[in-house]
Amino acid sequence: MVSKSSILRMLSAVAVSGCVAAGLAPVVHAQGLPGLVIFSGVERENQLNYRLDFNGRPFQTDRYRLRISRQKMRSDVYEFTVTYPDTYQGTFDENRIELRVRGNSVPLNEVIWNRETREITIYPTEPVPAGSRVEIVLSNVRNPRNGGTFYFNALVRATGDVPLRRYIGTWIIGIGRE
Repeated sequence: MVSKSSILRMLSAVAVSGCVAAGLAPVVHAQGLPGLVIFSGVERENQLNYRLDFNGRPFQTDRYRLRISRQKMRSDVYEFTVTYPDTYQGTFDENRIELRVRGNSVPLNEVIWNRETREITIYPTEPVPAGSRVEIVLSNVRNPRNGGTFYFNALVRATGDVPLRRYIGTWIIGIGRE
């Protein structure tokens, strides 16, 4: 039979071992995913997913993967526009912007970064079919010096549509949240 004092010693040893193991655990950085956003002002159905490949560290180079779900792609799209707020002071490399459809890179006619209107407009060679999963990849991005939360909006022009941009969602991007 095991005595009470033996059980208490064993439980104490397990508790101390657990604390030591937790203290020695390596620091793990976030994957740059959006996480849970409760009070953003953007309706849940309008929040788009994204990924920051290098964790969104302020004033560091990063790669943004801005995703548009197939449910948002209701018609064929010939123009994608990403807008960002004037508080975002990062920079983009127009030559390192890619459009991926169903996981494959598609040829682009043109990419225009308009610094005054804070827009990046992407023109694929062929319209992107309705129901496609889309990813806009912005490589060689210089994150802003000061971190924060930035609302990037996705706008599209669809074939056969009135020639106005249609809002399809918002990426709520956090920089410096490590």
